[in-house]
Amino acid sequence: MAEVIEQVLRAALADPPEAVLDIMRLSLADWLAVGVAGQGEAVARITRDMVQAEGGAQQATFFGGGRGPARGVALANGAASHALDLDDTHFAHIGHPSVAVIPAALAVAEQQGLGKAEMLRAALAGCEASIRFGIVFGRGHYQIGFHQTATAGAFGATVAATMLLSDNPDVMERALAIVSTRASGLKSQFGTMGKPYNAGLAAANGVEAAYLAQRGFTSSRDAIDGPSGFLETHHCDGQAPDTSGFLMESVSHKFHACCHGLHATLEALHSLKPLDAATVKSVHIQTHPRWMSVCNKTSPATGLEAKFSYRMVTALSLLGYDTADLNSFSDALCDHPDVIALREKVEVVAEDALCETEARLLIETTDGSLIAAYDLAKPIGPSERSLRLRAKIDALLGEARGEMIWDAVHGAGGALEDITSRMG
Repeated sequence: MAEVIEQVLRAALADPPEAVLDIMRLSLADWLAVGVAGQGEAVARITRDMVQAEGGAQQATFFGGGRGPARGVALANGAASHALDLDDTHFAHIGHPSVAVIPAALAVAEQQGLGKAEMLRAALAGCEASIRFGIVFGRGHYQIGFHQTATAGAFGATVAATMLLSDNPDVMERALAIVSTRASGLKSQFGTMGKPYNAGLAAANGVEAAYLAQRGFTSSRDAIDGPSGFLETHHCDGQAPDTSGFLMESVSHKFHACCHGLHATLEALHSLKPLDAATVKSVHIQTHPRWMSVCNKTSPATGLEAKFSYRMVTALSLLGYDTADLNSFSDALCDHPDVIALREKVEVVAEDALCETEARLLIETTDGSLIAAYDLAKPIGPSERSLRLRAKIDALLGEARGEMIWDAVHGAGGALEDITSRMG
């Protein structure tokens, strides 16, 4: 195995301090909430119905209720938890770690009869691996059109699933080699059901590779870094990731119901409120070039497309719509004359000097000019992060159900049923 892959595994499988496990618990609670909230979305229903129609062993629990084979459940739950695009993001990874990894870890842990602590530890290892593989694959991989949530996520899901099945390093090495020929997912799917489906694919691929490796399935040892291997064929940078510390400590959680690339702009707009939309003459947004091909749909026609549009979210925010509310991203609002009129006043440009986490705004009004900026890399303390996540969960599901989900993750009980009983 190449040194860079060994570095990924050494860091991902290291024993974590309790503070890092606390971050993972927050991501687990967040994942559980957005999955429950997204279980009725079309992509969630269709994938769940497909897996349930196939039948099979009752190994793991679906969002929306019922049980099915672990691999199929991981597929459906990954799609459901990414359906609303409200899950966590890691900017170095260039993707969403939890939606690819947790469905795989949970499904395998259920199938193996393991507890919450074992599942959480494996999920953390998988997320750490996913982030680091995302760094190894790099910007070249992403810019050419691959969706790191799906590709790096598949490797992370494999680490999590394999960790729950075997402590044999050879099994882990074979599983990662196997998943290299399964990892897939394209950015061209953004704005469609294909994007959340990519997360499900990553989770299912990880489960499949882990089970095959456990059973003795073999694969080329050069499958990742050798000639015609994954790194060479998928436009990967191949850079070694930072091996110090735990990268999940810098994960970002979403507090707006849209692409994370839009959040710095929305936070900057929030700092200017109250602002009368009727006085706005123009809005000039500067953002990192990466986001121009991700969330700069100029004239979204559907609520799903609106989640990937600077112009749309800016208009919604200025008009007083709550961008944390799922109902603000509707087909009807995309056709609303007031929204369209304000949307047309928004200009978005790339600025190389900005980090991917930054946005700068210049708003011209009838009363003068306003300037605002925000950087998502600004640290959020544990207490503030917990409070904002708890408020988000309560807003999504109601206070009573939000409390049940929070307690399921943070309560003293160690049974996985604490988690799975809240997924219906």
